[in-house]
Amino acid sequence: MTDSQITIVDVAAAAGVSVATVSKVINDRYGVAEKTSARVRAVIDELGYTSSLVAQSLRSRRSNVIGILVSDIESFNAELLKGAARAIRGTGYDLVVFSDCGQREDQMGWERRSLARVSALTDGAILVTPSGIDVTSSAPIVVVDHNVQSATLATVDSDNLSGAITATEHLIRLGHRRIGFLAGRPDLESARLREQGYRHALNAAGIAFDANLVRVGSYQPEAAREATRDLLAREPRPTAIFAANDASAIETLAVARDLGLTLPDDLSVVGFDNVPESALCEPALTTVEQPIQRMGEEAVRLLLALIDDPTSLPAQVVLPTRLVERASCRALVESA
Repeated sequence: MTDSQITIVDVAAAAGVSVATVSKVINDRYGVAEKTSARVRAVIDELGYTSSLVAQSLRSRRSNVIGILVSDIESFNAELLKGAARAIRGTGYDLVVFSDCGQREDQMGWERRSLARVSALTDGAILVTPSGIDVTSSAPIVVVDHNVQSATLATVDSDNLSGAITATEHLIRLGHRRIGFLAGRPDLESARLREQGYRHALNAAGIAFDANLVRVGSYQPEAAREATRDLLAREPRPTAIFAANDASAIETLAVARDLGLTLPDDLSVVGFDNVPESALCEPALTTVEQPIQRMGEEAVRLLLALIDDPTSLPAQVVLPTRLVERASCRALVESA
């Protein structure tokens, strides 16, 4: 008999008690002797019986489960899930991940349907990089990398503006003036702030903003590939590119190599995220680190606080960023 086939009837038979007695033990109801309760719990552990999550939540109005909705299990989300898993240890809650692994045609519709399912099975949810601006749920919700500023949602983000300024200033200090920018997903607040930071740093350095040096990479390798080819085909081409996330920056390095450029001699590249792959690519990527795992931890902390006190005001958490210097950048050497 497999664990999924074990029923409350099997537990009762193995323990030599009635089904009603097992039900009382499972639901911590009075009327069962301590010795009998201990025997029933031992049988439950031995057989691996798990009561229905839906039935349990209907009875107690608590499932002790939280959900995380991600569009795909890629590097950023994988790191965030590591932090969330670490934060949930010892809390008594379980964690369920919902994803269609990037197969969606209608992401906004997928998010709404998934939130409806999550609300029925969990005590609250964390939604990562949503596409919709009207995110609603009957259960508490925390949004990571949101797409609109909101006073009614609990949110977790990194300091995207400061990080983008730091990245662009780093390239300027290396002597670069013709700096391309691969923008992120246009509907996300993080993408808007990273472009704002890029523009701010140029302006502060007295470098005129050139719209011809900006392309949309949408945080996606495929879009970044075409955008990079377009940027590097320009004359004169940029001597450096700041990509709004590491996936786009790594794709930029690959395209540059395919075009016969030497890195970083012919092109300096900076990313944003500091996912594990950024240290493993060739050359190793200089990037702005946002504390992704800590973002997952903070999202869990905020959600559990909202579950414990649904009347509490939603908090907006912004975590600091820092520049991680590696081999993908060098000082500009102008040709004679």
